[in-house]
Amino acid sequence: MNKGKYVFAQLVQFLDNFKFLRIVKKYGGDKYVKSYTCWNQPLTLMFGQLSNRESLRDLIVAMGAHAGKLYHLGIGKSVTRSNLSKANEQRDYRIFEEFASHMIAEARKRRIQNIFELDGHVY
Repeated sequence: MNKGKYVFAQLVQFLDNFKFLRIVKKYGGDKYVKSYTCWNQPLTLMFGQLSNRESLRDLIVAMGAHAGKLYHLGIGKSVTRSNLSKANEQRDYRIFEEFASHMIAEARKRRIQNIFELDGHVY
């Protein structure tokens, strides 16, 4: 019996939800959205990337297999392939671009100096 958090939920904890929601509000990303919010979209795509999914159809099938766990993973409800496709197509890319820039800046700040003796930028 699982008593702790899932690994995916632990990874989601590192994401700055408050900063993301401020960026979404800045660009009006959740305007006229009823259930599949901007926050659910990167979590869904992150789940697909980490579980090595090759297509949206494959991702939706995998999420359907884990439908009972999605709330505990931090994703919430499952999404249909058409809704995910529309969200990828219609949502403003600047929301995710600005959040990624913020997360890269945070990672650079927290990086221990000369940990691997790498030159240049570390992503």
